[in-house]
Amino acid sequence: NQNFPKPAPDYQEAPLTSAQAVAIIDSKTGISLFEKNSNTKHLPASTTKMMTALVTLENCSPSDIITIGSVQKEGTQMGLGIGDKVTVENLLYGLLLSSGNDAAYALANACAHSYNDFIQNMNQKVVDLDMKNTHFINPAGFDDNLQYSTALDLVKLAKIVAANPLIAKIVSTKSTVVTDITGNKTYALENVDKLLGVVVGLEGVKTGQTEGSLGIFISKITRDGNTIIMAVLGSNDRFGETEKFVDWVFKNHIWPKN
Repeated sequence: NQNFPKPAPDYQEAPLTSAQAVAIIDSKTGISLFEKNSNTKHLPASTTKMMTALVTLENCSPSDIITIGSVQKEGTQMGLGIGDKVTVENLLYGLLLSSGNDAAYALANACAHSYNDFIQNMNQKVVDLDMKNTHFINPAGFDDNLQYSTALDLVKLAKIVAANPLIAKIVSTKSTVVTDITGNKTYALENVDKLLGVVVGLEGVKTGQTEGSLGIFISKITRDGNTIIMAVLGSNDRFGETEKFVDWVFKNHIWPKN
C-alpha cells in the first residue's frame, strides 16, 4: 500500500509556521506528509536525550544500579546528589520526563567504558541509523557548533526510540515519583511535554529548548490505527504549532481502510 497515506480530495495547504524546520512522516510507510527545511542542520537541544536513552539501553540494563560520582548542575535537573544510588530505569525517567541533564551525564559516565566512549557510541548509532546530518558531542543537548541534527534525522531517531517498550512507557507518562535504591530519596518528575493528555493520540517523545535552538518538539501521534511522527524545530510556539499540524495531517490525508 505504498500509495497511502495520500492527500484527501478537499486537501488544504499546511498551516503557516514560525518553525525553522519541520518534518512529518507516516510511521508505517515512511511517506513524507510535510517538510520544511527538513535537511537543514539545527541545534537539537534536549532531543539529544533520545539518543542518550537508546545508547544507554544498548550498554546498560534497566535494573543496573548507578552510583552518582559527579553531578552536572547546568540547566534542567532531576535532582541527583553525589553518592545517590539509582537504577538505570529511574535515571531514564529523569532523563526523558524532566529532561534532567544530571541524568544524561550520569548515564553517559556509567553506560560505556568511559564518557568519551559513550559519545562515540552515540555517533556510531547516528551512522547505523543513517542520520546523515547529525553529530553529537554531549549527552544532554547543550548548544555547540559540533552538536547538530535535522528535522528528518530526528524523526528517524524518534521512530526507533518510540519503538522501545520501556522508552515508550516513559515518554507517555505525565508525571511520576521515582526513588533511589533505598527508597528514602525521592525525585518528583513532571513531563515537559504539555500536549500529553491534551492532543488525542499523542504518545509523547521529546521536547527541547535552549537559547540557540528555540522551541523543539518531536512527537508521535496515533489516530484510527495510523501513526505519524513529527519534528518541529526552532519554533516560537512548539506545542501550539504541533497541535495545528496534527489536526491538519489527519484532516487532509486518507489512509487505506484496513
